[in-house]
Amino acid sequence: MYTIAALYHFTRLADPAALKPTLLALCTAQEVRGTLLLAQEGINGTIAGPRAGIDAVIAHLKALPGCADLEWKEAVSDHPPFGRMKVRLKREIVTMGQPDVDPRARVGHYVEPKEWNALISAPDVAVIDTRNDYEVAIGTFEGAIDPQTESFGEFPAWWEANKDRFAGKKVAMFCTGGIRCEKSTNYLLGQGVQEVYHLKGGILKYLEEVPEAESTWNGACFVFDNRVSVEHGLREGPHMLCHGCRRPILPEDTQRPEYEAGVSCHRCIAETTEADKERFRERQKQMNLARVREASAR
Repeated sequence: MYTIAALYHFTRLADPAALKPTLLALCTAQEVRGTLLLAQEGINGTIAGPRAGIDAVIAHLKALPGCADLEWKEAVSDHPPFGRMKVRLKREIVTMGQPDVDPRARVGHYVEPKEWNALISAPDVAVIDTRNDYEVAIGTFEGAIDPQTESFGEFPAWWEANKDRFAGKKVAMFCTGGIRCEKSTNYLLGQGVQEVYHLKGGILKYLEEVPEAESTWNGACFVFDNRVSVEHGLREGPHMLCHGCRRPILPEDTQRPEYEAGVSCHRCIAETTEADKERFRERQKQMNLARVREASAR
């Protein structure tokens, strides 16, 4: 059984590059895989491995400057969610492209999952999904507004174009685990919005704590690991990934004529050139050969 830990923490890291070698070596030694992003504004990522390995990495992270109160969310999987371990240096741990945004200064009001339904059902509250369009497509909260952004960095422009729609409204925002809302609520406060709220712990915490019978969530929640999606109780969802475009699709979508494993699906077939598709086919061929070699070595 693999323990999965999703985490983020905003803190000042003076020299993220100096932290990378030790962190990567620890994860490798503990058989922990996944991705961790380091930037001067903090750390973000999802990792998976044996219970003892996750505990060791979390303890190491909590010992970093300003990270003593780091929080994380856990789930389990009976298969490895990641193929390898990556520690990457970034300008931002979640890219918004707004240099004045600083969640360490202030954020919106945190709303516990058990209190979320009452907030978003109020007539004077506008509920905004801050995730990307392909994430929203497989699940969201009842009545939530979909900005139809392809990346989080598009959110400020969307807000500028649509802000008049929300005059006099309270704004409630949510995302997968909470990190995008840390930045988006700080941004809205900086834009003069008086009352801004966000779901504490994100959708993942809501699906973990709120009984399905009481839930206002519809569909599945996209996650950035090999589970692809999760549902209520954080049970693994039905989706798989199109490795041509990295979007979630359902098993029945593989029966559509546009689908080719590792190459395309009905969502992306028109988005890539034939040269792209040939490159994807070669990649898929090499992946298949690697699986055969790995199986033969067992």
